Amino acid sequence: MTSTQTGDKWFGELFAGHPIRFHDTFRMSQRIFIDLLQTLVQNHELAGSRRTCAREVLAITLFILSQNETMRAASERFQHSTETICRYFFIGIKSLVRLSKEIIKPIDMQFRDAQSHIRRDERYMPYFKDCIGAIDGTHVDARVPVEDQVAYIGRHGTTTQNVMAVCDFNMCFTFVVAGWEGSAHDSRIFNRAITDRNSNFPHPPPGKYYLVDAGYPMQRGYLKPYPDTRYHLQDFRRGSRPIQGNHEIFNQVHSSLRSVIERTFGVWKKKWAILRDMPNYSFKRQTLIVVATMALHNYIRRHPSRTDLDFDVCDGDDSYVYPEAHALTTRRNRNNIIAISNIDPEMVEGVGADEMTRLRNRIANQLQNARRYDMFDICIFLVFLITSNKSYTF
Repeated sequence: MTSTQTGDKWFGELFAGHPIRFHDTFRMSQRIFIDLLQTLVQNHELAGSRRTCAREVLAITLFILSQNETMRAASERFQHSTETICRYFFIGIKSLVRLSKEIIKPIDMQFRDAQSHIRRDERYMPYFKDCIGAIDGTHVDARVPVEDQVAYIGRHGTTTQNVMAVCDFNMCFTFVVAGWEGSAHDSRIFNRAITDRNSNFPHPPPGKYYLVDAGYPMQRGYLKPYPDTRYHLQDFRRGSRPIQGNHEIFNQVHSSLRSVIERTFGVWKKKWAILRDMPNYSFKRQTLIVVATMALHNYIRRHPSRTDLDFDVCDGDDSYVYPEAHALTTRRNRNNIIAISNIDPEMVEGVGADEMTRLRNRIANQLQNARRYDMFDICIFLVFLITSNKSYTF
């Protein structure tokens, strides 16, 4: 490695250059990079060596995660041997995993501020005033030995790991469990997570609940949509017939609010290209990469600067979901109805299911009544226009 453009010199050029160029390479701003570096060095054992400083170790880690470059390509870029690049990469990954223990969790375990997003939106307030977040699973590309591949081949026909995550309405992950086989049902992962005392699952306080889809059991603290009914937002947008009945009204609003986790997955997978085409590392290391990238996701989102190009797109349009979110996550059938075949046939509803069913029915009736009142007001206004012979410009 004899190039005069060493890795640290190249990084210095990027750091002093245009912000977009830096963001495109490391998926964060220069300011966030410096603050992250300081946090990892001071609190999470990130360190370099006699020849390599800590900032280059972090740059190597982010470069591989964001560009999904091979060790050989990173070796040429940073002018280190492939063995050195590999060692530094996983030093950075382990430091980020340590960070995850303090950043992948709710800011407030009592969720006192969780409803601020809902209070600002009349589509959800007051109907979902006690909702604190959403839960869903997503599949991440996986590389496993041939003899183990059967368990990791799910309904998508490729080897994946099934990752279950909880997010808040700020598009931050508050819990993650990674490393499950691609063939594992969401309900199985969910039940293990909420019953494992060592998982630190953020259980909802009394009277609060998460939104889940049909792949999860209905039980106290977890509200799912009506089955055998249109659910996904794309289905309502493509549909030729209007929304009919309180079940479809509820499912549409439920899906709209729960889409926050799809947008969260979209930003996460867009930023870190390695998730869409995982290299042939050991499966344990692949799992660590999932957790490390989620820690980066939260750190960027919660940074005081509140500036990030990828998040800004979703903040500007709360219905926009990056296409990367839908990679390996399809849960619809050709009839645009929740696909029962994707649900664990052995799944049973949990404790408090009747209570949540009553809550669902009550919200559905309230939403339907609200729409009737809106239509009544529109009719009264139209009658007023006709009888008053006045013209209005809209």
